[in-house]
Amino acid sequence: MRFCYLFSMLLLVSCYEPERNCTDFKTGTFEFEAVVGTEVLTTTFVRNDSIEIDYFRGKADTSTVRWINDCEYIVKKKNPKNRSEEKAIHMKILTTGANEYLFEYNVVGEARKQKGTAKKVK
Repeated sequence: MRFCYLFSMLLLVSCYEPERNCTDFKTGTFEFEAVVGTEVLTTTFVRNDSIEIDYFRGKADTSTVRWINDCEYIVKKKNPKNRSEEKAIHMKILTTGANEYLFEYNVVGEARKQKGTAKKVK
C-alpha cells in the first residue's frame, strides 16, 4: 500500500511542468534589477517583436531581437561600441508568472549561464 502511494506521488511530482506563457512577455515594458557590488541597479527595457530598447543610467541602447521559438530569443546590440558589445546574447524564459518571468542567459557560444527575473510594468 505504501509503495503504491509513494509511486503515485513520485509520478505526480515528476509530471509537474512550470508555467511558461512566454507569448505574454514578447512585447511590453519591463524592469530588471541586478546587484553590482553593493548597489542595486535597475534597467528598464521596452521590447516589441524585433527591437528592444534598454534604458540604464539615463542612456538608451537599441538591440535587435530574433525569436527562436516562443520562449527563446537572441539579442544583439544594433550599434556596438566595442568588441564585447558585438556578441549576441541567448535568452531563455524558464518560468512565467502573472507579471514576471525567470530567464536564463548567456553569450552565444559560451557555456556560462546566468539567471535573472524581469518584471512587466506595462
